[in-house]
Amino acid sequence: MSEPAAFLERFFSGDPSDIVGCIRCRGAQTYAVDLRMAFQPIVDVAQRTVYAYEALVRGADGRSAGEVLASVGPEQLYGFDQTCRVLAIDTAQRLGLRTRLSINFLPNAVYEPATCIRLTLAAARKVGFPAEDLIFELTEAEKIRDPEHALRIVRDYQQRGFITAIDDFGAGYSGLNLLADFQPQLVKLDMALVRNIDRDRARQAIVGGVISTCHALGIRVVAEGIETRSELEQLRGLGVELFQGYLIARPQIESLPEPDWAALA
Repeated sequence: MSEPAAFLERFFSGDPSDIVGCIRCRGAQTYAVDLRMAFQPIVDVAQRTVYAYEALVRGADGRSAGEVLASVGPEQLYGFDQTCRVLAIDTAQRLGLRTRLSINFLPNAVYEPATCIRLTLAAARKVGFPAEDLIFELTEAEKIRDPEHALRIVRDYQQRGFITAIDDFGAGYSGLNLLADFQPQLVKLDMALVRNIDRDRARQAIVGGVISTCHALGIRVVAEGIETRSELEQLRGLGVELFQGYLIARPQIESLPEPDWAALA
């Protein structure tokens, strides 16, 4: 993964000059870290099915997403975002993924929704991955410089039929405003909200209110970062159906880990 522009170019079946040139001018240069994709399942506990796998960027040496992102300069974010999307799709198809694929995107790295989605769609066509199975997660943890621009991105993706999600809901900056301005299909509760929720009445009240609001808007809720059965059972009692976390399966680089159904029985 040392030459991002060349990696991206092979996924564009037409004249790649406009897309690859655009990425190059925004810093698609050699990264300090070789990129890989890890995958973690999101499961429907009641149905005992995998709803989706989330793709999580890692270094080939095991570096975390935060460490990888810290090594990417501001001028490289455009190329980095595109490279991660294509790498996620390519790796998922190579591993035989047969369910939805959830991809994080950086709203500050998308300068024009219609243009930036072209390479993603080209990659899906190239490897034969169904584009309708893509989920795009907008993280609330990243400071969004231009909220109106972020909303244009999400609305464009929704009009194309993609599933959209607010990731890390409750982690910080503008979750309630995002929820008011657009209604995604999914809201992913940040792990800080669900940690020890079985023993924390304040978190139970707050999360219960979020879940009630989401259900009223027709939005499904995913609880991230689940580590204990007690957390899971408390959240199920509050109405959560979809779960992700170490209790179910840890992320694995270039592998699709099976959920530990026995731990959920």
